Amino acid sequence: MSSSLRLRWTALASLAALTYACASSPPRAVTVARADIDGAASWPTEACVRQTEALLSQMTLPEKLGQMVQAEHKHLEKGDVGRYFLGSLLSGGGSYEGTGSAADWVAMTNAFHAEARATRLGVPLAYAVDAVHGHGGVTEATIFPHHIGLGCTRDPELVRAIGRATAIEVAGTGVDWDFAPVIAAGRDPRWGRTYETFSDRPELAALLGAAEVRGLQGDRLGAGEASVMATAKHFAGDGATTFETSPQARYGGLLDRGDVRLNDADFRRLAVDQYRPVISAGVASVMVSFSSLRGAGMHESRKWLTDVLRNELGFRGIVISDWSGLRELPGTYDEQVIKSVNAGIDVTMDAEIAGNEGGVAGVVPPGMTPPFREFLEALERAVHAGRVSEARVDEAVRRVLTVKCEAGLWRRSGEADPRLTAQIGSPAHRALARRAVRASLVLLQNEGDVLPLSKTARILVAGSGADSPARQSGGWTMSWQKADRPFTATTVLAGLREVAGDASRVRHSPDGSSIERPDVAVLVASEPPYAEWLGDARDPTLSSDDLAALGRLQESGAPVVVVLLAGRPLVIEPYLRKARAWVAAWLPGSEGGGVADVLFGDSPFSGKLARPWPRRMTDLPVDVAREIDDPLFPFGFGLTYRRGAVRP
Repeated sequence: MSSSLRLRWTALASLAALTYACASSPPRAVTVARADIDGAASWPTEACVRQTEALLSQMTLPEKLGQMVQAEHKHLEKGDVGRYFLGSLLSGGGSYEGTGSAADWVAMTNAFHAEARATRLGVPLAYAVDAVHGHGGVTEATIFPHHIGLGCTRDPELVRAIGRATAIEVAGTGVDWDFAPVIAAGRDPRWGRTYETFSDRPELAALLGAAEVRGLQGDRLGAGEASVMATAKHFAGDGATTFETSPQARYGGLLDRGDVRLNDADFRRLAVDQYRPVISAGVASVMVSFSSLRGAGMHESRKWLTDVLRNELGFRGIVISDWSGLRELPGTYDEQVIKSVNAGIDVTMDAEIAGNEGGVAGVVPPGMTPPFREFLEALERAVHAGRVSEARVDEAVRRVLTVKCEAGLWRRSGEADPRLTAQIGSPAHRALARRAVRASLVLLQNEGDVLPLSKTARILVAGSGADSPARQSGGWTMSWQKADRPFTATTVLAGLREVAGDASRVRHSPDGSSIERPDVAVLVASEPPYAEWLGDARDPTLSSDDLAALGRLQESGAPVVVVLLAGRPLVIEPYLRKARAWVAAWLPGSEGGGVADVLFGDSPFSGKLARPWPRRMTDLPVDVAREIDDPLFPFGFGLTYRRGAVRP
């Protein structure tokens, strides 16, 4: 990749689909812009190669092995970073110190970085988080729309700008490594990680994923103080698993971590090929999928991790496991370590506490060996027994040290830059998030042009999502499953009151009951927040509470507008006629005012569906390689306002 990373915008014909300009216009073709990237990644540089080889020649075996494990920070005792020569730490979802404020994050990461710098060789620590829609673990951070909404914008430059803002806020807390973007093609909306995907089309996922990588890392990895290491995930098979194959069935899992039952050609087309442009963009790391392919786990697949990802696709960065992913492989723990390392995993994130499966960042019980130490002990035994070669260890550590060098970790002070910390949740970043919300909304129905709303109308707002920062932000916000503490956000209700100008005209009734008939009613229906397999759902649809509120609003005689806050298309066909207008607002994040901007017509609807919207979940094909027949709304669908329809 050249340092300027010139972008050329061309039509992506393979993504052409039907859409509608307005209620009365005929269908027309949708084109999506794409970014062609000039050249391959510009690293490793000669300087980093020399530095890495010099360091590697001085390292003892324990110092090398420490670079190959990633520990959850809550599992450490004071001094463990130096004692075990740890190369990286992470804060899993909801894992933080103090209140989770930016100041608390900075104090925590600065202390860990200082421990690493004080070791014999001073190899810097890489600190990692899952900032999948902004730095979601920090109370003051900007929370951007989840990928499901950004996919509907089809705007790589917008996604790149969001990546840049996220990098600033992440680096501002002393974090160097972001486990984003997800570039899986989410083929089945029943999957609990659908909202983390841009689209069900791998081409669109690749386009926007590469843009996010360029935003997070900059034009070149390590360029500037706000360049953070990006991670394309999860390689490979996420989003293409077969229904009811999840090993998490005891926790309600249906698809997550399941088995992919495609032939190799379809598997490559749907789950592998989108990594090519992301690798060309210079992504620093790739995270391995929990999924299996025809029964063989990705965490033990040398074919896919080494033969394909390394040798065929040319990936030169770090391959990192998912959260204790090796522990789902068959065999003893020592056998799991040997299989996964020999398959090609360079860094093992081992953080699962026995008895806490399905939880995050559990406290290590007294007398129990922390997972990261179990891994180090097992890997050392494997090396001494000749089951993992020293050459393989050197290969993995060489990659880790090289990426750290290219990312500029030696060049930095090891403390968070206060100039970046000051930009966390800045007005500029919140304005960008609000713009992204506006661009992501998809108008599904608008009978009688009930939208846009009039600012002089009496508006009743109801529904489970109307005044809930947690529901409009979804999973991976403040914690893994949901926001479990307050954070800075504007709800949809607050946004409607702000944009209306006269807040007294916008009344709130969560259950839809009202003594006085409004001019128009807005139901903000929502899913409860969820993440991963706990969000797998057999038949996702409106909740009973939101359906009851919809019935009350319909009985009032006022025209009803339904705004859907959801991490996937829901089953809504049975209820379409109960409301005049339906809007897919997805999971917009902290800036609910962006929803109001479009509902009042201050901004147009421009979003187009990045996946088909099924009529019924039973319509989904068993073979995920097939397209949905006769969807309720096709890929590319999205209405716009009629010309001159904006109301006073």
